[in-house]
Amino acid sequence: MATSLNVITLTTNADDPRWDAYVAASPHAHGYHLSAWKRIVEASFGHRTCYLMSEDQSGRVNGVLPLVRLRSRMFGDFLVSVPYVNYGGPCADDEATVRELLTEAVRFAAAEGVHHLEVRMETPDDFGLRVRSAKVSMRLPLLPSPEDLLKAFPSKLRSQIKRSQQEGMTVRIGREEELDAFYRVFAINMRDLGTPVYGKSFFRSILNELPDSTWICTVYFGGEPVAAGFLVGFRNTIEIPWASSQRRYNKLSPNMLLYWSALKFACERGFAVFDFGRSSPDSGPYRFKAQWGATPVALNWHYWLPKDGPLPELTPQNPRYQLAVRMWQHLPVALTRVIGPSIVRNLP
Repeated sequence: MATSLNVITLTTNADDPRWDAYVAASPHAHGYHLSAWKRIVEASFGHRTCYLMSEDQSGRVNGVLPLVRLRSRMFGDFLVSVPYVNYGGPCADDEATVRELLTEAVRFAAAEGVHHLEVRMETPDDFGLRVRSAKVSMRLPLLPSPEDLLKAFPSKLRSQIKRSQQEGMTVRIGREEELDAFYRVFAINMRDLGTPVYGKSFFRSILNELPDSTWICTVYFGGEPVAAGFLVGFRNTIEIPWASSQRRYNKLSPNMLLYWSALKFACERGFAVFDFGRSSPDSGPYRFKAQWGATPVALNWHYWLPKDGPLPELTPQNPRYQLAVRMWQHLPVALTRVIGPSIVRNLP
């Protein structure tokens, strides 16, 4: 059936019910397609959003594509679906509608004069766009019983979990009451990595907008938070897109207890898949996730550029940013918490 596309900006809640009803029913959707993420991004970063919605001739929604515009002198002007997270792109009934949504996104990008369009998808089909497949999602099928899952792990892994427990580390899983502890560990880790840190308001907004599907897992040692992770659930999958630990406690394995506690929580909540987040193949984080039994799923990010040229490299691994990374690693954590959010808001 032929489709007609309406480019809408969800400035009020009027379109949210139709949008979210489609996302809730579509087998192709990720949680990041929900309109809640529009409000999260707008409230936390102040970016302009433009959402594309496809309707068939009867007016029934048959596809959606969220777009966010990031614009700065330092990093450029571009559209992303969806920034700050691992998934996005078109969610549609069929390939024809996916193509129409992408075509409309390119038309919009060209009309707005942006430097590039980035669409975060899993499919390797190029749809006429350039594709980069540099990252993978590491996913682990869960067992119904945490005890059975623990037994399935290698003995070395189980001993590392036990080591942190023997050291007296404790775990709390909560929501807003764990935000300060999570953010303290997260800010320290981001400084150590040389990466600007998100503002705490970003994570508070996620908790507020998604009260039934977000949690924080924190590991404490002597009353101090030493590792923490942010959990986001959608349908049968739970993801840990942000996790950190304090390096000075590494020998006590707090990270092992963090991930085991998150996995145990996921089993108890009835989730079927644990998504460890994205990694570069064969990197340290990749190998860490693989030891739990997680296997890679390719992430294929699609790009449109107005002219031929290299694909954008807005990552800390870009040699252009190495000096800035080294300088950032020597800043006081308190200072990075003040100036970091104004920088990282423009890094997708």
